[in-house]
Amino acid sequence: MTQMNEDDEARRHRLKMEKRKAVQDAEVAGKAIARKGLLIVHTGAGKGKSTAAFGLALRALGHGWKIGVVQFGKGQWRTGERNILEKLGQAFGQAFGQEFGQVSWHTLGEGFTWETQDRARDEAAARRAWDKARELMDDPDVRLLVLDELNISLRYEHLPLDEVLSALAARRDGLNIVVTGRNAKPELVAVADLVTEMTLVKHHFAAGVKAQEGIEF
Repeated sequence: MTQMNEDDEARRHRLKMEKRKAVQDAEVAGKAIARKGLLIVHTGAGKGKSTAAFGLALRALGHGWKIGVVQFGKGQWRTGERNILEKLGQAFGQAFGQEFGQVSWHTLGEGFTWETQDRARDEAAARRAWDKARELMDDPDVRLLVLDELNISLRYEHLPLDEVLSALAARRDGLNIVVTGRNAKPELVAVADLVTEMTLVKHHFAAGVKAQEGIEF
């Protein structure tokens, strides 16, 4: 390529990016809401719903936010995300002069529904988790609340959908809530601010690979 051709290519690229920047700047300038507590839903058959939620929690913690996590349906095993977020939360809490840290984590499920095989126990566990979620929603210091696998409790009707939707809609200003789990209810999707559906393309479990420490938990 000659120097003239290279100059022409650089000029075309610069003009293209200038137009792109003008469009992007105009779009950003048109947004009137500076800050809003969001209702976020991670759903779909693909892997990564909870992982994305805990990544968001890590980001928020890095800005000094207090984080609440309530896990519906999952058992009491220790996970890597809980270990690190609680340790970081404790360190941040000490830095901000708070005794109990910046992360309030509650795993209140009894395992997957096919493990308990007891609807009454599943409903009771879901109710305990939801009560804790409501408590954290009322805590003015909590800015991000992760309701992990709440979609599963709603799918199996362990909690009344109307009750949950009403509470989520009435969340206080500045509270961001992330709901994870497959098969999100259409009613929840309709009222959410942000919905991401994880699409399953390929999963190692289908090839016989078991859940691994550091990857799945």
